[in-house]
Amino acid sequence: MADESTREAAPERPASAPGEGGSSRPSGPRPGGGPRPGGRPGGPGREGGRKFFRRKKVCKFCTEKIDNINYKDVRLLSGFVAESGKIVPRRLTGVCTPHQRRVTEAIKQARNIALLPFASGR
Repeated sequence: MADESTREAAPERPASAPGEGGSSRPSGPRPGGGPRPGGRPGGPGREGGRKFFRRKKVCKFCTEKIDNINYKDVRLLSGFVAESGKIVPRRLTGVCTPHQRRVTEAIKQARNIALLPFASGR
């Protein structure tokens, strides 16, 4: 019974203006119960479809048929090291797993004999 009296008291409060912290949207499920009006679960759709087309990344070493990754090839290895000195992950470079392992080992060897830096020059 106490819950019923508080529910009746809620509509008697004056409605707050937008921007004053009060929410004017109703809570609970959407009327109709379907997906959002934009068609996608992130908001309204764009008129031209997708704005950016992301091409699937292909392993550089597989396409160029590079079998061995030499630790002395600093120009090649420096493309897989970020400015901060970290090894760039394969989801960003597009290199396949076996080649990423070889690149990582080659970078570590090149770091140990001071061909590549361990960290940035800050």
